[in-house]
Amino acid sequence: MADTNSFDVTTGVDLQEVDNAVNQAQKEIAQRYDFKGSKAAIDFDRTGGKLKLVADDDFKMRALYDVLQTKLIKRGVPVKNLDEGETIAAGGDTVRKEIGLKMALDSETAKKVAAAIKEAKLKKVQAAIQGDQVRVSSPSKDELQVAIALLRKEDFGVELKFGNFR
Repeated sequence: MADTNSFDVTTGVDLQEVDNAVNQAQKEIAQRYDFKGSKAAIDFDRTGGKLKLVADDDFKMRALYDVLQTKLIKRGVPVKNLDEGETIAAGGDTVRKEIGLKMALDSETAKKVAAAIKEAKLKKVQAAIQGDQVRVSSPSKDELQVAIALLRKEDFGVELKFGNFR
């Protein structure tokens, strides 16, 4: 029987890098002239995987979000994995925004990944959804490389990670 090779398709963000980016953004906000005397703040809930932004108005919220995105990009955190919420008016003349971090493939995205591999009709390539990841297997390593290239071309709304290649 032929040996089967496989890899796992997952997604996620490095929470330590998010923490570092938040700290850098907070330092920049403390130094910036347009934020002097304002109530701009970023709170990172590590256990819930959420970022909470507070600013005086919509203009400062956009500037705060822009600073945060810039720091996240510099730290190598994929901004595709940010689930941006709406800006909501809060008490004390402030606005709030909650940003969720996509830590795992949801079932809908996993189905899209598996369907994309099946639609490509690659020779003897199988995709199986296993919880929050998709396992792609084939007897040929070359076919798996083609599958990875195919998945990199498509946009699934999250940054895909390919690991556990064997």
